[in-house]
Amino acid sequence: MEHYATAQQVYAAGLIFARLSAIVMLIPGIGETFVPVRVRLALALLLALVLFPVVGPAVPAVPADGGSLGLAVIKESAIGLMIGAILRLFMASLAATGEIISIQTTLGFAQTANPTQAAPSTTIGTFLGLLGIVLIMTTNLHHMFLSAIVRSYTIFPFSRAIPLGDANLLAIQTVAKSFALGLQLAAPVVAFSLIFNVATGLVGRVMPQFQIFFVASPLMVILGLSIFALSLGVIGMVWIDHYRDLIALFA
Repeated sequence: MEHYATAQQVYAAGLIFARLSAIVMLIPGIGETFVPVRVRLALALLLALVLFPVVGPAVPAVPADGGSLGLAVIKESAIGLMIGAILRLFMASLAATGEIISIQTTLGFAQTANPTQAAPSTTIGTFLGLLGIVLIMTTNLHHMFLSAIVRSYTIFPFSRAIPLGDANLLAIQTVAKSFALGLQLAAPVVAFSLIFNVATGLVGRVMPQFQIFFVASPLMVILGLSIFALSLGVIGMVWIDHYRDLIALFA
């Protein structure tokens, strides 16, 4: 390799690729399961070659033993997984919104294959997950991913140990905020469902002989989906603003 690159250059490029490959495998949009693994690895390799002139000089010297070399690669991969997982965890807010809306509109049993997750989810949750990816790409929010990758080498330099405590705290806060946001986004449908159920309960008490179930179920589906459709634009704008604030922590 000395004819093409020095050992230090190969070591620096390997560390950069280790972090970038872990991030690219998890970030929304690019890191989805329907994107071929070779494509993601090729993108990570291309980004590593682009960032090498910028980040390469900050890489420490090549370790003297193989154990230290392996630990350095594991550390960079762990940092990449941490950043990618945080960006991925916030996507759970849309899944939570879809689950809540599906339950409130009696569509919780309508399951479909979700290309953004390993397991099937409700149809509305799958739709919102794909909508989130579309919003990320159409609003050029994926450009901030590149800024976050470059910024990560300032926040987590090669000489710094992995901040496990801070990473765990950020992950817990991200999950908590995602579920809270999911409930907030589904609030219009939840409020309608509460009022509608109270009204149907009162009708059932006043007219016990009336077959309220056969009338209430279709109305719940039609009116619930109508309210969801009317609030879809607000859901998208609110979610993308919160996601932009999350990426700004790294960028």
